[in-house]
Amino acid sequence: MRNTRQRRQQIMEHLLQHGSVQVSALVERHGVSAVTIRADLNQLEAQGLVIRNHGGANLLRTPPQEHGIHEKDSLNLPLKDAIGASATALVKPGDNIILDSGSTTMMLARHLRNQRDVTVMTNGLNIAWELAGAQGITLRLTGGLLHQPSLSLHGMQAEASLQSFSFDTLFLGVDGLDLQFGATTHHEAEALLNHRMVERARKIVVLTDSSKFGKVSLHRIAKLDAIHCVITDSGIGMDYHDGLRALGIEVIIAA
Repeated sequence: MRNTRQRRQQIMEHLLQHGSVQVSALVERHGVSAVTIRADLNQLEAQGLVIRNHGGANLLRTPPQEHGIHEKDSLNLPLKDAIGASATALVKPGDNIILDSGSTTMMLARHLRNQRDVTVMTNGLNIAWELAGAQGITLRLTGGLLHQPSLSLHGMQAEASLQSFSFDTLFLGVDGLDLQFGATTHHEAEALLNHRMVERARKIVVLTDSSKFGKVSLHRIAKLDAIHCVITDSGIGMDYHDGLRALGIEVIIAA
């Protein structure tokens, strides 16, 4: 399975560089059968990333570029702050919550510093730093390996740390949110950890500015039927606003 994921990621990297691939060339490069390569391309097509053609595939949709956390902090900052402030209203005393790593969830962390009797687990070092001095917050870290661009922890230790807990709400950051493919991220290990977070929380709230709608990164976190609420800004298009609501997902527009 890991070899399959790695091969598909390498195929996507080639597509991003060249715009198209041929089955015959991929067979030679990866040392697998044409049947296997066609299955890879069919899966990428199902994810909305490529369109198949005779003998290969073309890049259909460009995944969003991965930015480091410090770059993300400066992108759409007022919108992220408003989203974080709106999300605070969903947290009440006695809650046990997960804050996924990310620049938008970090803004939520800043607005939580005056909360009382809230337990926060996070895999984000930036979020832990924001909450380290908050008197009313019980802070837990997942542990794990550090992904430096996002200052996020991941890996088997991080995943295992979630197993003995049950959380009221997961506040999830994403790199892309698509009506067909769901919530996605750039980094495979982060996607695996995020999926475990989804399993351990009773309510899933996605925090995202409207620039992420219609974008698909390589690794899926969750399908939309696992998401209960999306908090975003007024830039959301009516197709996504209505499409999410039609799926039973609450849409909150940050003021």
